[in-house]
Amino acid sequence: MAASLMHGFPAAPEGQVTLANWRTPPFNRWAFHHVREIVPSADIANDPAHVWQLPSRPVAMEIEAFLEETHTDGMVIVHRGAIVFERYANGMAPEAPHILMSVSKSMLGLLAGALVERAALDPERRVTDLVPEVAATAYQGATIRHLLDMRAGVAFDEDYLATSGPVIAYRKATGWNPLQPADAPSDLRSFYQELEKPDGPHGGRFHYVSPNTDLLGWVIERATGRRYAELMSELLWKPMGAERSAYVTVDRLGAPRCAGGMCTTVRDLARVGQLIVEDGRRVIPKRWLDDMLRNGDPQAWAAGSFVEYFPGLPMRYRSKWYLLDGDAPLLFGFGIHGQNLFIDRRREIVIAKASCQPLPLDAGLIAKTMSMVEGLRALLAG
Repeated sequence: MAASLMHGFPAAPEGQVTLANWRTPPFNRWAFHHVREIVPSADIANDPAHVWQLPSRPVAMEIEAFLEETHTDGMVIVHRGAIVFERYANGMAPEAPHILMSVSKSMLGLLAGALVERAALDPERRVTDLVPEVAATAYQGATIRHLLDMRAGVAFDEDYLATSGPVIAYRKATGWNPLQPADAPSDLRSFYQELEKPDGPHGGRFHYVSPNTDLLGWVIERATGRRYAELMSELLWKPMGAERSAYVTVDRLGAPRCAGGMCTTVRDLARVGQLIVEDGRRVIPKRWLDDMLRNGDPQAWAAGSFVEYFPGLPMRYRSKWYLLDGDAPLLFGFGIHGQNLFIDRRREIVIAKASCQPLPLDAGLIAKTMSMVEGLRALLAG
C-alpha cells in the first residue's frame, strides 16, 4: 500500500491521503513528510546564504533491522560535529521536512529561552497578564513557567486513541481533524474556553497537556507582537544555519500548532542537537541550557503519567525537554509515532530520528529506541 499512496492523477481512492486518515497507518508513511499538502502551514525561513555545513565521516553501524522495526523514515547521527550515519526510507528524502510531533514543543522551549534572554518573556509572569482571554479557564493563576514545565493544573486527558471528547475538539480546532457536518467552524484560541476544570494545583505533578504549549505560543506572540513562525525563523532557524526552511501547521485563523506541528528536515533537526552540544553557539543562551540541564523536579516527574513509558529511569522535565540523569546525561525531545532528538553533550553525540510508527505511543518501540540509543552512545564513546 505505501508504494501506491498518492500515486496517480488522481490517486486511487484507497491510496488517497486525507485530513481524515493522515495520522493513521499506512497513510502516515506519506503524510508525515507531506504535511503542508494536508494542513495549512506557515513558513519558517532559513538563510540559504548562511548554511551550517556538517562534514560527513561515516561509521559502520548494524542498525538496519532496528530502523525497519521502528518504522524509521529518516535518521541522522552526528558525532563530534560530523555526520556519521544517515538513512531514509518510506519515500522520505534528505530535503523533505518531516513532522516533529511533540519534538515541536522542545523547539518552542529553545525559542522561549532566546526571548527570556532578550527580556521579552518572563517565566514567572502569569499567563493571564498576556492572554486575559483565558482568565475564566483553569489556567487562571498559572505562570509561563508552569506551561514550560507541564505543571499547569488543567483537566485534559491526552488520549491519542480517543474518538470523541476534548482531545477531538482540540484536533478539530487546530485543523488536524476534519469537521463533521453538524460542527461549527472552530479555532485553537477559542478552544481554551472548554478547559474550565482544574486538575490539581499549578506547580504540582508533571501533567502532559499539549494545549499548554499552544497557549505558550499565544503568550509569545502577545509578548512580542510578532508571529511565532517569524520569531522561530529570526531567532533560531536563520542564525543556526539551517539548510532548509521549516514550517509549522496553523489553524483556520493562523494560530500555530506549537505543540506538534513543526516540520523540519532530519538534518536540520540534528543541527539543533549539535547547537546544544556546542553550548548554543550564541543562538540559544547558555544560561537557559544550563537551567534545562540542572533543573526540573524529579518528584513531579515521578508523580506524572509518562513514567510508564520510561520505567525505572531517573528522569526530569524542564522547559519542554526531557532529561535522563546519569554519568553522561541524555537530553531529548520526544514525539508520538516515533519522533526523537537525543543529545549527549558530554560525548558530543546527536541522534535525530523521524518515524511513522502505527501507534502514537508504543511502549515496546520506545523501550527498543532507548536501548538502541544507549548502544549507539557506547559504540561512539568507545
